[in-house]
Amino acid sequence: MVWSNYGICSTTRRSYPGLDLRKVNSATEQLSQRRYLVTSIRLGIGYIRCLPHIIFLFFHPNKAIIEYDILRWRQMRGLRYRKITSFIYLMVHYPEYRNLFYYRIGYLQALINFLCPKEPTLYLSAESIGPGLFIYHGFGSRLGARAIGKDCTFFQQVTLGWTKTGHPVIGDNVTISAGAKVLGGIEVGDDSIIGANTVVVKDVPKGCTVVGGPSYIVRRAGKRVREKL
Repeated sequence: MVWSNYGICSTTRRSYPGLDLRKVNSATEQLSQRRYLVTSIRLGIGYIRCLPHIIFLFFHPNKAIIEYDILRWRQMRGLRYRKITSFIYLMVHYPEYRNLFYYRIGYLQALINFLCPKEPTLYLSAESIGPGLFIYHGFGSRLGARAIGKDCTFFQQVTLGWTKTGHPVIGDNVTISAGAKVLGGIEVGDDSIIGANTVVVKDVPKGCTVVGGPSYIVRRAGKRVREKL
């Protein structure tokens, strides 16, 4: 059974009189080859453009954390390239990753960030960010936590913000969905999920899913509940 990009297989030929599936599949293959060529050219240019970044990757004191970030982004984005090629691909295609990389190398970013500009509306101002932070569509986000744990995932327009009680602390493997706001000197426990557009101003226990505003718990340790924070 041969499928084309149009969802047509050889067994449905009678439903499309006059359609030559061989030509459709040939055109699809040519398109794939062109895309591969374009990607290869972009990566080739990226190697030249990101040569200073590669040097920082190998010799910066945060090398181990940066390599872990690359591994996590490779997994989340389904990349099959080797480490260096994956790094170049991420720098070329994902401004959110650039922000994270520049955060890792600190003030030295001023020397090279003009080569691969950051996402201008993503602000990483947390005091510490654990390895493996992954950011989907990071525009309009300000991550001003006291600490962010390992393997966290954030979506767009997320705010981790200050109040008079301080900045929040985010545990490991926490997911914060689009538009959510986590405010004040609170703690979000490991393995927790903050739903889209949720406003959180109280501590979130470990392993809980929180939604709403005012927020409440809808799942704890894998079981459905409805509890106030």
